[in-house]
Amino acid sequence: MAKETVESLVEGGKASAAPPLGPALGPLKINIGQVVAEINKKTAAFAGMKVPIKIIVDTETKEFEILIGTPPASGLVKKEFNLKLGSGIPNKSKIANAAIEDVIKIAKMKETNLSAKNLKSAVKTIIGTCNSMGVLIEGKTALEISPEINKGVYDKIIQAEKTDVSSQKRSELAEQLSAFQKKFAGEVAKMEATKKEKEAAKDKKAVPVADAKVAAKPVAKAAGKK
Repeated sequence: MAKETVESLVEGGKASAAPPLGPALGPLKINIGQVVAEINKKTAAFAGMKVPIKIIVDTETKEFEILIGTPPASGLVKKEFNLKLGSGIPNKSKIANAAIEDVIKIAKMKETNLSAKNLKSAVKTIIGTCNSMGVLIEGKTALEISPEINKGVYDKIIQAEKTDVSSQKRSELAEQLSAFQKKFAGEVAKMEATKKEKEAAKDKKAVPVADAKVAAKPVAKAAGKK
């Protein structure tokens, strides 16, 4: 039973028979429209993101299997909260506040690619990613919410695989984030100022070395004239 594998990168929910996918599948003589439809169905959750896929085709029966990869967890977090970058000071400067439902949604996307035994374990992994990017969960840091996860506080929501968040909860999450940011605004400002001072010191240290080399030439010429 001969099999051919076609690998490609498609935009979630927007694959088409256009290059590079169409020309790669054409020689295999399978129903490209059917393949594209299934790819779009399986990648719909990754709208706006590039998704790696594999299409395994049985060249005799023309049956096919589609394997969907996922972007890195950090990429999914950025997409979910419209972030360009993570926080530069993630332990104090928080840039978003996720609902546990958001974490479940991302964990479900990554579950098959994570070395997690179940969805709860995957949720804990995503919480770690959020923490490293400066994202709160339910208004709490990873250190605060992880023990609650372990104790089963969110077990019902996780087991139900709930991913919808009400507008009222979104407002509450926004208020929690604002309160956290105000609480640590002074510390963050000091840390950012220290960071800038260190960067400026590095730049200042590098300048005299270059200037010294340039300044050495005129001195040498003057000595020669004497």
